[in-house]
Amino acid sequence: MNIVIKSIASYLPDSKLTNEMLSNEFPEWSVDKISSKIGIKERRLSGSETVSDMAVKAAKKLFESSLLNPYDVDYILLCTQSPDYILPTTACIIQNDLKIPSTSGAIDFNQGCSGYIYGLSLAKGLIAGQIARNVLLITSEAYSKHIHPQDKSNRAIFGDAATATWISTGSGLEIENFILGSDGEGANNLIINNGGSCSPKNGKGFYIDLFGNSRNDDYLYMNGSEIFNFTLGAIPTLVSNTLTINKILLEEINWFVFHQANAFMLNHLRKKIGIDVDKFPIEMEFTGNTVSSTIPLVLEKLLIESKVKLNDTLMLTGFGVGYSWGSVVVKNVNYE
Repeated sequence: MNIVIKSIASYLPDSKLTNEMLSNEFPEWSVDKISSKIGIKERRLSGSETVSDMAVKAAKKLFESSLLNPYDVDYILLCTQSPDYILPTTACIIQNDLKIPSTSGAIDFNQGCSGYIYGLSLAKGLIAGQIARNVLLITSEAYSKHIHPQDKSNRAIFGDAATATWISTGSGLEIENFILGSDGEGANNLIINNGGSCSPKNGKGFYIDLFGNSRNDDYLYMNGSEIFNFTLGAIPTLVSNTLTINKILLEEINWFVFHQANAFMLNHLRKKIGIDVDKFPIEMEFTGNTVSSTIPLVLEKLLIESKVKLNDTLMLTGFGVGYSWGSVVVKNVNYE
């Protein structure tokens, strides 16, 4: 049974946070410094919109632009770390809002930057196991709601977005073999300490870090240098193992679609692995790092611009919070 990505659609909120706006708030950060450091000029912010609001808008665009109808969806997979509520499951809210049949399964999974790859693996398993025929994989993230207003570093990096992907059988981007991994030893390097069962939010513990960012354990904390070291250590091996399990060579890959963490990190990775710059899109200039939505956003753009040709092979690679990582090869096939 061939299992494929049939179609992708996305939603970006209207509200923008530009480098000029950040520089006005933090005069020590020039517009050019922000752009050169992370490769981002503006990010979209969800504002009053929730994760389910963005998810529904992305899914409606998918229904409008593809042959998938809400009543054909058998299973909803929502990747988010910003759910509408602690409970109920946000995917169930999305099911109701989209008028998808109540016979459909619906779950949230909290995976972050590797989430799209994990979602594809779950969708493939559901279809291969004959549990579902049409899976709606949604990524929707609103990190801006979890960043302290005076944390200029994280505000400069992260943006909000949602994507919707239809996974089924037939023609499309055929999903081949995965490599997945995790290492919870690095959990504290990208974390919101308070708000779960370990420690409730309390508004206490405000401090200024070594880089002048305001911190509080109720908000997102990222140890950028440790994340960078983890990425450079783990991802070259991940790419190598993914090539091996798919019995393909590096030069046979037409497109490498990596999680769009920041331009500085991605360029280091590309050079270390030895990937041709023309095969390695960096597309975060006007969105920021949208966490689990970065890979499908790049993939959607490649497809819209007809850059993915018949029989082209792509490697999709995600990595980050958890730590977690995952990679898969997909091939553009037409069985009609």
